Amino acid sequence: MMIVYKDTHKFTAHQLERLFLSVNWESGKYPEKLVKAMRGYHTVYSAWENDELVGLICAMDDGIMTAYVHFLLIDPRYQGMGIGAELVRRIKEHYREYLSIVIIAYKDKTGFYEKCGFLKEDDTALPMIITKL
Repeated sequence: MMIVYKDTHKFTAHQLERLFLSVNWESGKYPEKLVKAMRGYHTVYSAWENDELVGLICAMDDGIMTAYVHFLLIDPRYQGMGIGAELVRRIKEHYREYLSIVIIAYKDKTGFYEKCGFLKEDDTALPMIITKL
């Protein structure tokens, strides 16, 4: 298996739909919106095996101080192979001069992010969301 990493904002609806639904994310039901969303992110790195999208990370930033990682998805068939860690490494390198990189992690995934160097915020800060999914 040869994984190739790319810095691109160009994906087909089918590629994004397949990846997002592989991890049971509801946003995968809106592939055309995902295509447009990818064009709007400041930074997008992806992992590929041949022509198959197997991993993705994307971030938004304010241009100088803070970057927000919005998505990190790895196809379950490729999890545990270091792909997620490599995508996080690329984001950390890209934003190395920023004061903070923020990610909201599901509780069962915090161990992975801690291994990547992220710290849990104290209990005074909580993520909040309004969603229409």
